[in-house]
Amino acid sequence: MTEQEAGVVATLSELGIAFTRYQHPPVATGDEAAQHWAGIDATHCKNLFLRNQKGTRHYLVVLTATKKADLRAVAEQIGDGKLSFASPERMMTHLGLTPGSVSPFGLINDREHAVRVVLDRDFQQATRLAFHPNINTATFTVAAADFKKFLDACGNPVQHVTV
Repeated sequence: MTEQEAGVVATLSELGIAFTRYQHPPVATGDEAAQHWAGIDATHCKNLFLRNQKGTRHYLVVLTATKKADLRAVAEQIGDGKLSFASPERMMTHLGLTPGSVSPFGLINDREHAVRVVLDRDFQQATRLAFHPNINTATFTVAAADFKKFLDACGNPVQHVTV
């Protein structure tokens, strides 16, 4: 188990959140991961780490893996200007993660709560959600209610949008 994954396990344990772990080869995209998710009963997620045009605000946009994000529509709903993908350096600074491993679990590394979380409204219908545990060689599933508990514990601003 890597240090990144161990941090996620420790945080979930402290919060009393049960999870199921699935091992798989390294995957960087939802398309690559889809073949490994076949037997996992959960809503699989795509995580986008974005910044506003000035680079003064950062967003973790979480949506179902099968959707394509219209960044202009997301920006309008959250009340910010043009959004673009943040650099790997910004990702490391704010979430302690590298490209291909982006996950809401990276919020455990955002001590200043600077990253704003933007969730697809469709998650309100989900019962279980699946995310990388800050590495791309495993997937954790958690109950949707426990994911909300995790987000509440992290303390980052959270808003819902229609993707």
